[in-house]
Amino acid sequence: MSLNLLLTRRLPGRAMAILEDKFVLTTNKTKKAMPHSEIVHRIKDKDGLICLLTDQIDEKVINAGNRLKIIANYAVGYNNIDLELATKKKIAVTNTPGVLTETTADLTFGLILCVARRIVEADRFIREHRFQGWEPSLFLGSDVYKKVLGIIGPGRIGRAVARRARGFDMKVIYYGPHRLSLEIEKELGVEYCPLDLLLKKSDFVSIHTPLNASTYHLIGERELSLMKPGGYLINVARGAVIEEKALIRALKKKLIAGCALDVYEYEPQVSEELTAMSNTVLVPHIGSASKETREKMAMMVVDNVISVLMKNRPPPNIVNPEIYD
Repeated sequence: MSLNLLLTRRLPGRAMAILEDKFVLTTNKTKKAMPHSEIVHRIKDKDGLICLLTDQIDEKVINAGNRLKIIANYAVGYNNIDLELATKKKIAVTNTPGVLTETTADLTFGLILCVARRIVEADRFIREHRFQGWEPSLFLGSDVYKKVLGIIGPGRIGRAVARRARGFDMKVIYYGPHRLSLEIEKELGVEYCPLDLLLKKSDFVSIHTPLNASTYHLIGERELSLMKPGGYLINVARGAVIEEKALIRALKKKLIAGCALDVYEYEPQVSEELTAMSNTVLVPHIGSASKETREKMAMMVVDNVISVLMKNRPPPNIVNPEIYD
C-alpha cells in the first residue's frame, strides 16, 4: 500500500526528489502558507505530515489525521504542534535540531553589528542619494568591541553566539533556567547572572530561549525598564518571548537605544510602529536561511519520515520518544 505525505510547503535541495521517489505527495505549490482549514481537509488520508513552524498543528489537524504516524516539523522549535495530543495518539513528532546553530549565531552577530553601527540606516541613506560627503557626526552608532553581551538562553545557539563574542573581546554574561557547569562556563568565558542584573549590566541583550509557558512575555515593560538607555535588544528566538507592545513603548520613550528582530509576536504581521522607527533592524525570520543549512534541515526531515514510515523505527530527531515505550 502506498504511503501518503502532506507537505505544507516544498522543501529545498534534493529532499523533494527523494520524497517523490518513495511517497505519494500532496504539496502546497504556492509561496503562501497553506490555510489551516486546508491542512485539516487534506490530512485525512495521510500517513505523514511535513510542516513549518508557522503551521498550527492543533487538535483539529491531529484528530483529522486518522492514519497519521509522524508530524515532521521543518524547524528546531515545535511549539506550533499540540505535542500532548500527538503523544497521546502515538504520533511521532520530530524537529531539526543542531544543524542551524552556527547559521543562526552568524545572523545574531550580524544583527548586533547592524543595529549598533546603524548599517541599515546608512545603506538606505546612500540608496536615497542623500550622501554629500564625510561628516564628523554622520550616523554615529555604538561600539561592539569590549562591550557587555547578555545572553538569555545558553543553549546551542546562545553558546555559539558567546564563542563569536570572543573575537570582539566582549564580556559575556548569561541567564537560563539552569546554570551551566563550571567547566562549560570556563570554556566559553561566560558568567551566570540573574535576569534582572543581566538586563541592568548588558549593552546588548540577545535572546535564545525556546517559547513555553515560562518564557512567554519574559521581556515586558518591567524588564525593559531595567536595561541601559544605550542598550540594544536582539531576538532570534520566538517573537512572543518579548511583549511587543511594551517594546514599542520602550523604543518610543528611548528607554533603550534600539532593537534587532528576526521574529515577531504576531508573525507574519509586523507592527507598522516598528517598521517606522529608524532604530530598529527587522528581518523576516531568516535565522537559518543559508542554502547549506536549509538543505541540511530538509534532509533531516526526510530521514525522520523514512525512519517512521518505511523502517518502522524511532526517528533520529524525535521530541516525544515516550511513544515507543
